[in-house]
Amino acid sequence: MNLQKPGDNISINSEVTNITKLGFWILVNNNEYFVPFTDYPVFKKATIEQIIDFEMLSRNILSWKSLDCDIELVALGNPQQFPLLYK
Repeated sequence: MNLQKPGDNISINSEVTNITKLGFWILVNNNEYFVPFTDYPVFKKATIEQIIDFEMLSRNILSWKSLDCDIELVALGNPQQFPLLYK
């Protein structure tokens, strides 16, 4: 039997850690990101259940299917590089 080396660990730990009137914090693999409602207004009227109901589509993309919203982590980590706002 020919056994190959196992693949990379793609398990990603992520969770919403805090929600305020200005936005929410999300923790992804020990890195915390702030998602401001001013930049992502789709979340302003979302329920708590909708905000916490997300999945990682890849190592870099968060997805909220019920809100039809995807966000790349690089945009959250470096918002000055992405001046366009979600509409």
